[in-house]
Amino acid sequence: MNIDLGKLLLRLGFGGLMIPHGVSKLQNLLSGSPQFANVFGIGEIPSLILAILSELVCPILVILGIKTRLVSIPVVITMAVAAFVIHGGDPWGKKEMALLYLIGYTAIALVGSGSFAVNKNS
Repeated sequence: MNIDLGKLLLRLGFGGLMIPHGVSKLQNLLSGSPQFANVFGIGEIPSLILAILSELVCPILVILGIKTRLVSIPVVITMAVAAFVIHGGDPWGKKEMALLYLIGYTAIALVGSGSFAVNKNS
């Protein structure tokens, strides 16, 4: 029971804190003149859409406990890119948040959702 409460806390905490980042990217997309890094060479708009999926849609699914391990993977990838590519040459303070999310979502991907979830232990 305590382990499942811990998993719920991880999901609610990291999921809830990530959503505002996704919302700001969605607002960027809807602004009419979106700008975003083109890290993978697929274009700014497709890269921004992938970031929105990773930082808004996936965290909502994590909070609900729907395919938690699977939907944590895009967030882990996005945070690794943010920490090591986008902020790779920046000082620690610029990459710290991305690293914290990377660690948190990696833990969620490893431990799963627990019993307080739509898909228990997913």
